[in-house]
Amino acid sequence: MRRCTPNDAETTPRTTQEQPIMTPESVKFFKVLAISLGAAAIAACGSGGSNSRDAGLAAYKTGDGGQAATVNRYLWAASLETLDFLPVFSADPIAGLIITDWYVNPEAPSERFKTTVYILDTALRADGLRVSVFRQERPEEGGEWIDAAVNPATAREIENAILTRARQLRLNVIDD
Repeated sequence: MRRCTPNDAETTPRTTQEQPIMTPESVKFFKVLAISLGAAAIAACGSGGSNSRDAGLAAYKTGDGGQAATVNRYLWAASLETLDFLPVFSADPIAGLIITDWYVNPEAPSERFKTTVYILDTALRADGLRVSVFRQERPEEGGEWIDAAVNPATAREIENAILTRARQLRLNVIDD
């Protein structure tokens, strides 16, 4: 029996041809495929040009062929209208959650506010809505923001304003 030595392996001719792992044509194909998939993913993430603030009441239908709404559409629209002056950080009409970004009143630049609105029910009821208000103060210009106490009546007043506007919206729809 003969043993193979390293020199034998180098001198033995190969019977199969070595091919490159990827040809230039396949590299080009995969690049085009990757770009196409990326463009499709970006297009799928788009909002279709509509902003949740700009959507009317009709955009929040309750089940009959429209979007699957799990919150009261009047409370949702009234919340967006009532908090119209605050920049919206996040809004989810299915979960019923509106989170605003920090707002600094130009007349009081040393304090800022942020609100969170939770719509908890599909019914237009006072207990179907919860508002949380957060406040921060900055002692000196350029200093860090520090959490500060908020008057508990502030959240109740915002809730009452939202509920009043929701009732108005509902009555307007009934009258039409």
